[in-house]
Amino acid sequence: MAAIDPLTAGAVFVATAATDAVYVMFTSAVVARKRVPAATWSAIWYLLSSYAVISYTENALYVAFAASGSWVGAYASLTFLHRPPGGPPVGAAPE
Repeated sequence: MAAIDPLTAGAVFVATAATDAVYVMFTSAVVARKRVPAATWSAIWYLLSSYAVISYTENALYVAFAASGSWVGAYASLTFLHRPPGGPPVGAAPE
């Protein structure tokens, strides 16, 4: 197993954090039954996740950075993108 490159580890962390934030937006758009936003968030989700997968398949230790980035992304998106009850779901832009 090769040594961990801090730049790659950071990029994997950021990519998975962004992936989880986008996943929350995708799920919100699906719940709101908004087809175009859901499809757009889905495409962005796969683009971001592919970077992390390609990066950590070279070194299994990057999975830890992917998992921690995923946790931060989901936590941050639910914390900072939360709307008050009764408001439109996050990611549910009009079609």
